[in-house]
Amino acid sequence: MAMNTTTPAAPVSSSVTFISLLVIIVLSVALVVGLPGNSFVVWSVLVKLRKRSVTALLVLHLALADLAVLLTAPFFLYYAAQGTWTFGLAGCRLFHYVCGVSMYASVLLITTMSLDRSLAVALPFVSQKLRTKTVAWRVLAGIWVVSVLLATPVIVYRKVTPGMNNRSLVCFPKYPSEGHRVFHLFFEVVTGFLLPFLVVVASYSDIGRRLRARRFRRSRRTGRLVALIILAFAVFWLPYHMVNLIQAVRALAGKAAGSGPEWRRLYLARQVLITLAFLSSSVNPVLYACAGGGLLRSAGVGFVAKLLEGTGSEASSSRRGGTLAQTVRGAPASPEPGPSESLTASTNALE
Repeated sequence: MAMNTTTPAAPVSSSVTFISLLVIIVLSVALVVGLPGNSFVVWSVLVKLRKRSVTALLVLHLALADLAVLLTAPFFLYYAAQGTWTFGLAGCRLFHYVCGVSMYASVLLITTMSLDRSLAVALPFVSQKLRTKTVAWRVLAGIWVVSVLLATPVIVYRKVTPGMNNRSLVCFPKYPSEGHRVFHLFFEVVTGFLLPFLVVVASYSDIGRRLRARRFRRSRRTGRLVALIILAFAVFWLPYHMVNLIQAVRALAGKAAGSGPEWRRLYLARQVLITLAFLSSSVNPVLYACAGGGLLRSAGVGFVAKLLEGTGSEASSSRRGGTLAQTVRGAPASPEPGPSESLTASTNALE
């Protein structure tokens, strides 16, 4: 049956006020922390880093994806403060599409980093042959193309419709049928979280197992960093996708959108949890600072460049366009990564 109403039923006024205030606070924090933080990372890679390794390119694109999300935050801040959408259908689709593309790009970049680190530890010689800048640019181009395609449903389903009180406008998904709703919700859960998260966990589990077997001196510190990476990934994305999953199950059970207090609570929860995506885009520079604490004291504003220069077996080869070889200091690459390499292997995949 086609849906006639997709906008939320009017919740209690105090709840709406509280949710709006919370959204404004979270978005403001994300902007204050993430905008300068990610800009600093981009500046460090483009200006301070003399030789951009494959890992540095991945970190650069992760920061660019996070910046794209954060640049839409002022529009959502204005929306939350005004209580009505004033940017038209084009703005509704564009801003959410940018967020969708950036979400997929971030998740795919993190997944690529985890696979890259796992390959470097498990098959170092194969990793050296594959990890060239040419291959890296092709992978990056593929990530952005796939992200653009995966986010397409945002353009199809986003509409500007009157609110339940008919005094405001909302930018909200509007589906022609419950089948479309179920498809979109499950699609986001599987492609935006479940599959990438399983790959990340499997990759770092394999890394941790191999490092423990080799009894590296810094395995404990590496383990803490790996736990931090996975925890940050889950904390910022799991709640949002859990709400998606619950709404999809409710739709399959025949409970139409917009009906009942439970649906209104899920709607309000979704509005808050969406803002966690903006926090996830601002937390990366904080994690880099935590991982490079010693470098922060010794290298100052160049600590991110130093952190990326320390990637175990990465130094560009002028002949092959940047293959993995020795460390930045020129030491020969060993068949198995040493303790410092295992630490940076985890650091470079920070999310």
